[in-house]
Amino acid sequence: MDERRDRRSHGRHLATVSFIAAGALTLSQGAAHADPSPDEVRDRIEQLEEEFSELSATYNQAEQDHDAAQEKLKELQTDLEEAENDLSELRESVRMLANAAYSGTDYTSPSYLLSSTGPEDALQQAADLGYLSANQERSLEEYADKKDKLAKLKEEAEQTEAKAKEKLEEAKEAKEEGEAKIEEQQELLDELTAEQQAQATAGVSSDSSSAAGAAYTGPASGNARVALDFAYAQLGKPYIWGGTGPNGYDCSGLTQAAWAQAGVSLPRISQDQFYAGQRVTWGNKQPGDLLFFYNSSAPTHVGIYAGNNKMVHASNSSTPISEVTLGSYYQSNFVGAVRP
Repeated sequence: MDERRDRRSHGRHLATVSFIAAGALTLSQGAAHADPSPDEVRDRIEQLEEEFSELSATYNQAEQDHDAAQEKLKELQTDLEEAENDLSELRESVRMLANAAYSGTDYTSPSYLLSSTGPEDALQQAADLGYLSANQERSLEEYADKKDKLAKLKEEAEQTEAKAKEKLEEAKEAKEEGEAKIEEQQELLDELTAEQQAQATAGVSSDSSSAAGAAYTGPASGNARVALDFAYAQLGKPYIWGGTGPNGYDCSGLTQAAWAQAGVSLPRISQDQFYAGQRVTWGNKQPGDLLFFYNSSAPTHVGIYAGNNKMVHASNSSTPISEVTLGSYYQSNFVGAVRP
């Protein structure tokens, strides 16, 4: 795991070096140096936004898998306790039978004992030779079945626990890498003037007019209106990794919570929400529709359309929940819309 993290860290370093080398250096006789232009920074920021959304989706999937494994582990532990109790009830009677078999009690032919290695082995040989009554054989079979079930449950529980730990580590890695993307964005912006920063983030950042908790004033009605009223009430709240509210949300956590207010149950993650309603095109989108971005088969980012070419979304951990204008950046990365 550490080796994989080192490789990814090394890859990020190389990507940044390549970006600076390609876009930030102007070579002439004397090796002159120039900072990246706002356009070059904007291109890199847009790339980092997509990479962040992919890592956020990885985090959510890993968290979901971890939670499922933990839930399965609880069920297995309950099954284990039941199997232990069942086995305990049978153990005493079978032990008595086994000791009888091993000592030769009640059996007329002790020859099978010569190769036995202990009471349970002797009991099984007694059964194989037909020396046990039907009731005794049933007890032995039930005991063997319970022992086998218990062993399998223990193995499955160990595997499930290991998977839960693996998924938790995967989520942690994704979050660390995502935060590194945000740091890189800020480092690039810090090299620019305020005017250049505005140019570099144009089309990606939130609208300056989207005040925290502003009321929705758009054209939506019905359930869509209920969902958007809720979404706008969250403006200004922080983006939280895996957030489902009420103190903060991630992108799919916000859309899920907004539509829940209207009585519509959406899946937890954006990839599943993409298949949770009627598919609509960019040109046919209506207020309340979910807009998806970046990956056409498994979108990694989702927002809720507000009408008037606006969208509310939870973008990344450096930006609060906000309203954005759907300019060319979002249209070029749009992969589909869904009407819940």
